Amino acid sequence: ERSNQVYSWDITYLPTDIKGKFYYLYLFIDIYSRYIVGWHIDEYQDNQIAAKVFKDIFLKLNIPPDQLTLHADNGGPMKGATMLATMQSLGVIKSFSRPATSNDNPFSETLFKTVKYCPSYPRKPFQSIEHCRAWMVSFTEWYNKEHRHSGIKFVTPYQRHHGLDKEILLKRQYLYEAAKLKHPNRWSGTSRCWEPIKEVHINPIHERG
Repeated sequence: ERSNQVYSWDITYLPTDIKGKFYYLYLFIDIYSRYIVGWHIDEYQDNQIAAKVFKDIFLKLNIPPDQLTLHADNGGPMKGATMLATMQSLGVIKSFSRPATSNDNPFSETLFKTVKYCPSYPRKPFQSIEHCRAWMVSFTEWYNKEHRHSGIKFVTPYQRHHGLDKEILLKRQYLYEAAKLKHPNRWSGTSRCWEPIKEVHINPIHERG
């Protein structure tokens, strides 16, 4: 229903110019706003690294205890002892994908696809970890503040995360209604709905007919 209630996170690999070597992107996203709240790139996958990154994000954003749920898949770094202990100490509720359910972390998976298929993604492998991190800085700035996300009515994750989307979408609704009144022959039905999306779920339960 609002930002900073449910985060999703995962790790993906990024290719380097050395065969068989990868960098690993730890990425945390707010599922309500699609806002990237934090990330880290390292040479290793490790739950201790993940725990430190998450704790830094949590403290930086000043999130109260017992407010946040953190969702992840069932990978080793996600269920490591240090990561779980850190979550418990911060008052964070843990959530994991269901066994044998490959699409149970859709927000992280979709974001990784956006990372790797966006136009600015390097055509050649990353030459150094500094190169990799510098690119991720620019991607995050673009994604959070410029990218009009189709899943949140084409506002930016930054606008949605900070509650600016409601006024933007209201103005957009007025604009569409005015256009319809001015040129009714161009419209075959109601104008597009620009109501903000109120609730977001990891995997919504659909009613069966």
